[in-house]
Parts: sequence; C-alpha cells; structure tokens
Amino acid sequence: MSVNEKPVERLFARAGAAGDLTPTGVQSRRQLFRRRRLVAVLNAATFFALLALFTRLLAHGGFTLLDGLLLLAFCLSTPWTILGFWNAAIGLWLLHGPGDPRLSVFPYAGKAPKDAPITARVAVVMTLRNEDPARAIARLRVMWEDLARAGAGGHFAWFVLSDTTRADIAAQEEAIVAAWRAEIGAGAPLHYRRRSDNQGFKAGNIRDFLERWGDDHDLMLVLDADSLMGAASVLRLVRIMQVNPRLGILQSLVVGLPSPSPFARIFQFGMRHGMRSYTMGASWWAGDCGPYWGHNAVIRIAPFKAHCALPVLPGRGPLAGDVLSHDQIEAVLMRRAGYEVRVLPEESESYEENPPHLTEFTRRDLRWCQGNMQYWRLIAMPGLLPMSRFQIAWAMLMYVGALAWIAFMVLAALKAFDTERLDEPFPAGLGLTLFAITFLLSLAPKIAGLIDVLLRPGERRRYGGTGRLLGGAFLELVFSVLLGPVVALRVAIFMVGLAFGRTVTWDAQARDAVRLSWRTALAGLWPQLVFGAAIAGILAAAVPAALIWALPVLIGLVSAVPFAVLTSEPALGRWLGRLGLCATPEEGAPSPCLAALEGQPAP
Repeated sequence: MSVNEKPVERLFARAGAAGDLTPTGVQSRRQLFRRRRLVAVLNAATFFALLALFTRLLAHGGFTLLDGLLLLAFCLSTPWTILGFWNAAIGLWLLHGPGDPRLSVFPYAGKAPKDAPITARVAVVMTLRNEDPARAIARLRVMWEDLARAGAGGHFAWFVLSDTTRADIAAQEEAIVAAWRAEIGAGAPLHYRRRSDNQGFKAGNIRDFLERWGDDHDLMLVLDADSLMGAASVLRLVRIMQVNPRLGILQSLVVGLPSPSPFARIFQFGMRHGMRSYTMGASWWAGDCGPYWGHNAVIRIAPFKAHCALPVLPGRGPLAGDVLSHDQIEAVLMRRAGYEVRVLPEESESYEENPPHLTEFTRRDLRWCQGNMQYWRLIAMPGLLPMSRFQIAWAMLMYVGALAWIAFMVLAALKAFDTERLDEPFPAGLGLTLFAITFLLSLAPKIAGLIDVLLRPGERRRYGGTGRLLGGAFLELVFSVLLGPVVALRVAIFMVGLAFGRTVTWDAQARDAVRLSWRTALAGLWPQLVFGAAIAGILAAAVPAALIWALPVLIGLVSAVPFAVLTSEPALGRWLGRLGLCATPEEGAPSPCLAALEGQPAP
C-alpha cells in the first residue's frame, strides 16, 4: 500500500458523497466546477478593475474613436496576463500553504504504489523529420538502457518513426538504427519506419504508427527528437496510467536540457521556476481537462486511436488542410470520448531542448501560431465540454493578445497627436499605477516560482545558492523584457500575413549553439528595428515625456539585432556557466539519465 493510499481513499469517499465523479473517480465534478467558478470570478474581477482604471485614464481629454480602439486592444491583450497571475498565485499557495497538493491537485497519482509491477505493453515512439539522427537516437538509447537497469525493459517496444525527406539524413537514420539493432540482437523490439510522404505532419506520423502497430500495445510514450526521460519518470507515468483506466493522456512537466547557448540557458532558467507554480495552479482548476503538449506524455492507445483522429480542414490557404498544432485538439477529443487528460505538475526527469537563438525561437513560435489559428474552425466541434472549448479559445487568444499588444503600441503613439483638452493635467499617478500593475502581473509566474525556490533551502542550494539564484533571476528579467516585444511584433506581422495567405514551412529545428552573424540577425529582425525607431521618433517629436513610459518596450525593439547576436554567442554561455548564473539544478548535479547522456558517472 502506498503512503498516500488511505488519504486518497477518504478523498474518494468525500467526492462520491459530493456528486458525480470525474472518469477516473478521484474528484467531484462539483468540486472542480466550484474551483473553475472561483478562478473565473478572480479573473473577471481583476480584468474589470484594470479596465476601469484604463477607461478613467483614457477619459482624460475626452473619449474618442482612438480611445475606443485602445480600449479594445487592451481588452484583448490583458486576459492572458491576468490568468497567468492567478495560476501562479494559486500554485504558490498550494505548494506552501496548508494541505497537500498531491491530494487536491493530482489525487489520481496516489492510487499507484511506487513499486507496482509494470503490466502494460508500452510503445516508445520518437518522431523524426530531417533531424540529426545521431543526437536524437542517442537519447533513445539512454532511455532504453535506463529502463533495462530498472528491470522493466521487457515491457517496452521502441519505434523510430521517420518523416525525413532528405536522402542523406534518412541513410544516417537507417544506419544508426541498424547498428543499434545488431548490437542488441535481431529479435529486440526496436523498429524503424520511414514514410514516403509527410501527410498529416507529426499527427499523421503517429496515426500511421497506430494503424500498423497500435493494437499490439496498451500505452505509448510520445517523444520528440529532442526529448529525454529518465526511467523513474517513465515508470511513474506508466504506473499511474495502469491504475487509472479512464485516464487517457498523462502529460509530464517538461523542463529544458542544459545548453551551451546563452539564449536557451537564460530562457529555460526563467521557464524552469516560472512553470512550476503556474502549472500547479492551472492543474488545480483544469483538473480532468488538462493540456497535452505533444511529447513526453503517456497516452492510452485504444481511445486515442478510436477517437482522436484529426480532421483535414476544407478549403485553401494557411488555415486549411492538416491541423498543425495537433496536441490540444487531440486532448479535447480524448476528453470528449470520456477519458481524462491530466498534467502531472511535478518536476521529474522529463526534458526537452529549447531553441538556441532568437531567430529559431521566433520561427518555432510562428509554427505554433499558424496551428493555433486553425482552432477557430474547430472550436465548434460537437460534443466538446465547455472547459475544452475554453482551452481552444485560450490557445488562440495567446497569439491574438500579441497582435493586440502591438496594435496598442501603434494606437498609443497616434494618441500623441490627440490635442483635445490638453489644458487638463495628465493623471500621471494613475498611469504609473496601471503600468506597474500590468507589468507585475506579467511577471507573476516567474516571481512565484522564484519565491517557491527561496522558501526551500534545499532548492536554493540546487540552484547554486541564493546569490546566484537572485543574480540569474535579475538577468532573466532583463532578458524577458527585451525579448517580449521582439516576439510580439514578429507574431503580429505573421498574423497579418496569414490573412493574405502567408504560411510557414514545417521542418527540422535548429538545435546547435552557434553564433548568429550580424547579417542573419539583421535580415530577420529589421522590422523590429524600424518599428521601434519609428515609434520612438513619433513620441520624441510629439510627446517627449511619453518616452519614459515606452522605454522598456522600445529598447527591446531597437536593440533586437545586437540582442540576438549577443545571446547566441557560445562564449557568453560559457562565461555564464563559470559564474553559475541562470543554471538549472541539473547543471551542478546531473540526473542519472543526463549523466548517462553526457558520459558522466551518475550521482
């Protein structure tokens, strides 16, 4: 019997008395409804309070059509920030307040004893498309060996699913898998399959696997080319799935791999302590309608095969055809079929690589943007739960908000030419208050994660001590302030282009830490430079005093090119490493699977 089994049983009894249970039988639907209602009230109250402040600010000098457009842009750009704040605040309270988050947030995990035998037949599937095969398959081998050492290797079959279009890379894939198979024996459960086309992209690749081999397995662990998971993490997910037959998708909390790239290093440092409280809070109220991020997750094959096939969107243009951002739609389809989708909001040996420089980061973001914008054609699918429709809408709003933020900047610059009733003193105190509130709201997930680490002495030591932790947090704050407007403008330009048929190419990601040339950076980021300089020029000519308000955004835009070059410089990454700044815990004490990947002795 596990440590948490008796408390979980009492929770089941209370939930049963409270009303209908979620499919896994671990939570009351009424309880989740009350949580969602509370979160909705908190978000609505915060939104309307900020809206009232902003409306009062706009009323200075009279309310015009331009003010109305500014208000609309504000309404579209603010909700994502507000929900991020409340997710982080709730998550921090759950982590350090009274009570056990394991019982209130993920009670389904308590049903699985730590030493329960593995009985499920699990397929580990890694999808490739023009990636470095030696790099990707090396991670797969580490996972194979780690599971074998854990004594569970016999329950896993391994599949390398290639959509590679380049003949030279395909030949390397085949050779590496053939050499591995020769080493472990011809009868080993290791399979390589290359498709002749890329129909359906990654979702189509997985669908082809399901049609060929899906019936031979109970569960599948889906991996991207940059995924790495330790045996302990994999086995925990599998054990949880075994004892919860109505759990359809169990997503792990994914963290970044150590990287020599300063861009990836700083970015994932912020994401590392930003995601922990945020995900805990979001999981508290999302409950059985959780997210799927497309990799590092265990999926129940039978319902996924039967119910999660993606439609091909009719018509022409960038929002037609195959669904690019498949994961969230697969999650809501799984929930529609009567199976829960959950994220386990605890850090474990579940890793991915982050883009090594700014141009690759924005390229990846645009792929997600186009895929998410396809969701407007799917949000009305019949049978979806209200929570599922909200998740689809929220995924779209993330990018609509970026467009609205850039529109807000343009409109605010035009406001400088509004000369009505300028004899009235501008309410600078109110403006500063609104600016400070919205800025702090946007930083809330990272602040909450930082507080979480500071409250735990053991965690502070894992990050290299309080001084290094706070120094890295300050550096990451500056990094985020500079990065935000650059990415938002890139998304805004792309979304306008979508209306005119512009699309993205879906190919391998750049993963190596290389220094961007000034020419490459300028070719990709000149719009940010021009836009920032234009806004700065307008404000300097019309209302010089307004420059101080716009300075954080304008610096990011005008300095986009040197920022991209500097943060791609491997020498800067090595210097940060020597100082111990922006280091994740694994840098000082690699987990067993990371140590094996790097050829180091396991701790």
